[in-house]
Amino acid sequence: MRKLLYVLGAASAISAAVVSCGAAGQPDGVKTIDLDGLRVTWIRDNAEPRLMERSLFPDASDSLMASLGLNDGVPASVSVFLVEKEGRYLLFDTGLGMPGSGLLPSLHSLGLAPEDIDCIFLTHFHGDHIGGMIGEGGEAVFPDADVYVPEVEYDEWMAMPVEKKGQVVAVMDCYEDRLHKFGYADDLPCGVKPIAAPGHTPGHTLYQIGRLLVVGDLVHGAALQLVHPEICALYDMDPNQAAATRVSILDYARQGKFVMGGMHFPEPAFIFPEQ
Repeated sequence: MRKLLYVLGAASAISAAVVSCGAAGQPDGVKTIDLDGLRVTWIRDNAEPRLMERSLFPDASDSLMASLGLNDGVPASVSVFLVEKEGRYLLFDTGLGMPGSGLLPSLHSLGLAPEDIDCIFLTHFHGDHIGGMIGEGGEAVFPDADVYVPEVEYDEWMAMPVEKKGQVVAVMDCYEDRLHKFGYADDLPCGVKPIAAPGHTPGHTLYQIGRLLVVGDLVHGAALQLVHPEICALYDMDPNQAAATRVSILDYARQGKFVMGGMHFPEPAFIFPEQ
């Protein structure tokens, strides 16, 4: 396993380094760490190695990308995080879904079935985060899971034109009897704390549990955006808001010495505070 460290000085000045560490003996695409007794597992959902294309970052100059060794794109992943706490299994996002998803095979490699998942927390409603919730026949993949979604994200998507929200509606309808819409002052199960992080989407949300900060799509290209958080990917719906949120959250992570788990961090998708 490799450990990615982040060093945050001023909010806009961040550098990253890679050192060796970690656990051995786990299947490819799965890494488990212990954070003060909290068992956290990264699961790679993407089947093939993933690069964020250079064209996704139009505000980054060619000279900057070259200086960072990113001419061919930015190393990334599509990732999901599993947390075991108080005998319950919590899933943060669900990846792209089948075919080609690594989520269910990885759960199986950990001795878990979809029925073992107790709670799903969604950072936002893009397809590479909610796609794993329904099967190819439209059935619920996680039949016993309660699903927690930011109310503002839900409301914004439900207000969109029909042609833009088909997958979202299908997923929400499939889990309707177990769907919980929350505000940011609400108490969530197992001490999970939601944090508003708008910009990528209107209701984009982070989750804090112990020393873990699940940051969703706060960062799409870590090797670029940890150094230059003001640079956005084209995926961000409100770039100005996304950049401001990124600067603020990265500073929050530094101050709190959180381990960040990002859905598009390079694998294994943990970024650790400098000791």
